[in-house]
Amino acid sequence: MSRSLVATLCVFFTLASLHSAPARPETAKGRGQAQARRMPMPRPAPPGFKLVLNQDYGGAGNPRQMLDLYLPVEPDNRPLVVWIHGGGWKNGSKENLPMMWLLEKGYALASINYRLSDEAKFPAQSHDCKGAIRWLRANAKRFGYNATKIGIAGSSAGGHLVALLGVSGGVKEIEGTVGGNLDQSSRVQAVIDLYGPTDFLSMVDQPSRMDRSGPDCPEALLIGGTVKENVEKARAASPSTYVSNDDPPHLIYQGDKDPLVPWKQSTSFHELLKKAGVNSELVMIKGGEHGGPAFTRDAKAVETQLAFFDRYLK
Repeated sequence: MSRSLVATLCVFFTLASLHSAPARPETAKGRGQAQARRMPMPRPAPPGFKLVLNQDYGGAGNPRQMLDLYLPVEPDNRPLVVWIHGGGWKNGSKENLPMMWLLEKGYALASINYRLSDEAKFPAQSHDCKGAIRWLRANAKRFGYNATKIGIAGSSAGGHLVALLGVSGGVKEIEGTVGGNLDQSSRVQAVIDLYGPTDFLSMVDQPSRMDRSGPDCPEALLIGGTVKENVEKARAASPSTYVSNDDPPHLIYQGDKDPLVPWKQSTSFHELLKKAGVNSELVMIKGGEHGGPAFTRDAKAVETQLAFFDRYLK
């Protein structure tokens, strides 16, 4: 990153932190509790595994800053994969976990909540996710997984957040201090990004069923204004801004018929990673739209994603 860009981002994040902090914390907590009451039930742990619910990684009692763990009954120091849900940064919850098959393949699983855009604006979401990774590292011995082998995966808005976590190691403004554990690293060892937006500025002019230029689109609600009127905020929220040669390997999935996130978001990000010297694989699903079994559950997806995690986490 150039010095001028770093300086500009620092100004943005200073202002954003003021904007994202609720004036009355108890109001934000109450909103989180109301959202929690609408969340679905978590998927039960399969035989031989246990479910550890609602671990408060944020330390503030906010349900939007909690995570669930799926662990073997007998700890065996296995790698950990962290799922980050989608929902346009305004919906969704940790209970929607599509990669349960990883448990039977030698992995522990975590699924995290993060504050949604009606509660806090960006970079609160990245601060939450990085706070969760630090908490998971700090508590690895307690739960019996390997703190040095952490992969992340997410779809749509969650794909955006996992891509952002992957490329922003060492970026103080993206890191935040949620939950403390600042002696722990939030860097991860492998990233699976399922059709996540990666460049808010270019996405405005790319084909989509949704008007990405308006004040009510998900990106505008995330950053606190339209993309075209908030260029620096949009750039700061885009994973493409932070790509460097020390980023972890990425596996990117995209449907070539996605009506919401243009396929060029994934192809351009893939090329940007490769140009920086990062190991990146792109799987383009022919006829694929925005989600479905081809991305997380069918045999080919399971085979490809398992091989990717095994390569970098085992």
